[in-house]
Amino acid sequence: MSNPAFDVLMPHVRSSCVVFASPHSSRTYPRTFVARSVLDEHSIRTSEDAFVDQLFAPAAEFGAPLLTARVPRAYVDLNRSADELDPALVLGARKQGHNPRVASGLGVIPRVVANGRAIYSGKISMEEARMRIDRYWRPYHLALQGLLSEAHQRFGQAILVDCHSMPHEAMDGITRKGMRRPEIVLGDRFGAAASSDVVDRIEEAFTSAGFLVARNAPFAGAYVTQAYGRPSRNQHAVQIEIDRALYMDERRIRPNARYGAFKTLMRRVIADIAAVGFEGDQMPLAAE
Repeated sequence: MSNPAFDVLMPHVRSSCVVFASPHSSRTYPRTFVARSVLDEHSIRTSEDAFVDQLFAPAAEFGAPLLTARVPRAYVDLNRSADELDPALVLGARKQGHNPRVASGLGVIPRVVANGRAIYSGKISMEEARMRIDRYWRPYHLALQGLLSEAHQRFGQAILVDCHSMPHEAMDGITRKGMRRPEIVLGDRFGAAASSDVVDRIEEAFTSAGFLVARNAPFAGAYVTQAYGRPSRNQHAVQIEIDRALYMDERRIRPNARYGAFKTLMRRVIADIAAVGFEGDQMPLAAE
């Protein structure tokens, strides 16, 4: 299944209720967008979750679909609400209360990339913003909800694993001196987006592979986990943030020498996560 907004890698047999999704890993930038930006092609990529789609590609081997965006985060952010429009960027957009994401330039149409670097020298029209949302945001989310609804209908539950990466320095402020730095952060909006049983088993998939895992700090989950996490209805959403330094050279945005070994390790983790929702899995999932 493919669309100008997304790709779906489907398993030959869908045996897991888990849906993996990567909304921020696209590296395909419209030429007109790059030409309009004040940033060079390298700088504009710094907000990507680079290579995350490749890391999670084995999902289909283990009975779970993988949904990936075909549009980059700097162009339209699929992990934001469609109404999170930034008045400082979009002509005619109105301020709707205090929204820290929008205020920092990270609305549905981002104004900045990493480290607060402006993408544009001026504003864009509301028509342009709406076009991006209608052409890319809405089809992606229709596809995501469709995959979750299909899982729920078939298995009685759905588990969304929203896949992201984080800058290595993201953990600087919460890691105590002399303590091992967490490498994975799971976000379930402090229990609002997924049952503890689901999150426990996803955490176990990473810890059994040797990773140190933190929960909800500094990332508890954004729009996707908030919108799709409905544990009382047996629809769970968990955000995964992976330290980029584990597999890539952040400055050059290239795989590093550890990439191959890390990808092999992630294959094992993905298999264990997919097994959380295997058909016939007898684990009771508490509705919280």
